[in-house]
Amino acid sequence: MYIRLMDFHGIDLNLLAAFDALMDERNVTRAAARVGVSQPAMSAALARLRVLLKDPLFLRGAQGLVPTQRARDVAEPVSRALREIESALVGAPAFVPGRARMTVTLGLSDYPAFVLLPGVMKALADQAPGVSLDVRAFSGRDSAVDLLDAGTVDAAIGIAPTRQESRILTRTVLRDEFVTILRKDSPSARRGLGLKTFLALEHVLVSPEGDRHGLVDQLLAQAGQRRTLRMTLPQMFATPAIVAGTDLAATVLRQVVLTSPARRKLVMFPPPVPVPGIAFDVIWHRRNDAHPAQRWLRSLVAEVAATVSAAAPAP
Repeated sequence: MYIRLMDFHGIDLNLLAAFDALMDERNVTRAAARVGVSQPAMSAALARLRVLLKDPLFLRGAQGLVPTQRARDVAEPVSRALREIESALVGAPAFVPGRARMTVTLGLSDYPAFVLLPGVMKALADQAPGVSLDVRAFSGRDSAVDLLDAGTVDAAIGIAPTRQESRILTRTVLRDEFVTILRKDSPSARRGLGLKTFLALEHVLVSPEGDRHGLVDQLLAQAGQRRTLRMTLPQMFATPAIVAGTDLAATVLRQVVLTSPARRKLVMFPPPVPVPGIAFDVIWHRRNDAHPAQRWLRSLVAEVAATVSAAAPAP
């Protein structure tokens, strides 16, 4: 029997592992530490890769190495191939949640911290009592990428990053829709909420960035309308209590109202202008994609999110 050997044009697995580490870490020193070689050895590997692939692959930028388009094109196939080879030759160790003794770190924006975290902690207590949780807060959509790149968190939950990066993976676990809320015994609540009433009210705008022109204002402007803002604040979860004690209106995500102690004092209406809903994702780094404990954690978050969605009453 004749076996034809494939010609990889001088590329070996060590070079592919070096490339994969450089894509993940965006730093020669950290990439070298990850694969267990010296920094000069990693630099030499990068030099060989540049010659073999006929491309610079990485350029220096303010935040570290910036991959070229050629590097981005091959990153996902190389990473997938390495994981498949590792799985075939080594195999993934079994992960038994009930026996695990470890700490996992989650990056959370405000919304999943209020809506999902209680359920996540209950699920951990039931399924993995030896697993502790360390929570790190973030606000900007792209801040999750920075936390994952630095290895500060194992996964994050929030709105998907604005930048699409091959090393960053996402899975939508929860969707929510906007509702407009009023104090239940306010005159406007008794009349119903049409556009005329909506525009006559004074409003609270939730803006983490401090803007005085939110999504609702953009949609109204497209229709040639404008509302009156009485208050802006960065914390969405403070809004229901404020509305419950005033004649102000606010347009917030429905779960924000349902998790508020003030919910019984409020009434929810569909916004008189259609406002698109928002999806919340589990976000993780490709280097953690196949890790058994990390995969279990992401599945647990998705299960909790599904329970939250199923339990939410219709508006």
